[in-house]
Amino acid sequence: MSEKHACPHCQTELSPWLAPPDSGWGEILVCLNNECPFYVGSPDNILNKGEDQRSLGCRYAVDPANNYQSFSLLALYAG
Repeated sequence: MSEKHACPHCQTELSPWLAPPDSGWGEILVCLNNECPFYVGSPDNILNKGEDQRSLGCRYAVDPANNYQSFSLLALYAG
């Protein structure tokens, strides 16, 4: 992937990430900055975290195969 994109929330360059085969995505671009305001505030915005009580969050991501449409990628929260 040659195009560079930055997270609009923290200006960190998005990193390529190969999604699991069953997800329907190929390679997507994800903000991996653990200090990103979008990621840091995301656990408070997620309801029904599940019975295991793991803290979930969202990372900013874009899908190159869908004209770089942005979306929230569910992720375990490391904070």
